[in-house]
Amino acid sequence: MSLQKYKVKRKFTKTKEPRPKVIRKSLSRFVVQEHHARNLHWDFRLEMESNINSGNIVLKSWAVPKGVPEKYGEKRLAVAVEDHPVAYINFKGIIPKGEYGGGTVKIWDKGKFKLLRRTSKEIEIILSGNKAKGRYSLVKTSFAKNSWLLIKLKQK
Repeated sequence: MSLQKYKVKRKFTKTKEPRPKVIRKSLSRFVVQEHHARNLHWDFRLEMESNINSGNIVLKSWAVPKGVPEKYGEKRLAVAVEDHPVAYINFKGIIPKGEYGGGTVKIWDKGKFKLLRRTSKEIEIILSGNKAKGRYSLVKTSFAKNSWLLIKLKQK
């Protein structure tokens, strides 16, 4: 996914969301944003290359309807959404009603992550946040095109 999809969905004259800008260096950060839109969900975002070996750093993003799992063995549906610009990592505020994603966005947690493995079908990481901590895996499913599972793993 590219930032073009992000750009097309927003009217920057009406929303304070950051404009798209690709950067070239990752600081290995993550954010979980509590998003009170049409339906409450959590946006899970990882600062990494848009595609493996692309060199373009974005926030790879998933909507997680029931939030990030906090207990070992918990699995949550995570729906891949468009990449977001890295500046979105600090975004909180109100997206105007009627705009794409309209509603209140709060930062639920943020921190750093260590990438253990990344393929087209799996991303394994260690999160170091205030609430989300430990090993997690994002695994692509066959349920639907953008469907993944976010799984809290046992520490090794």
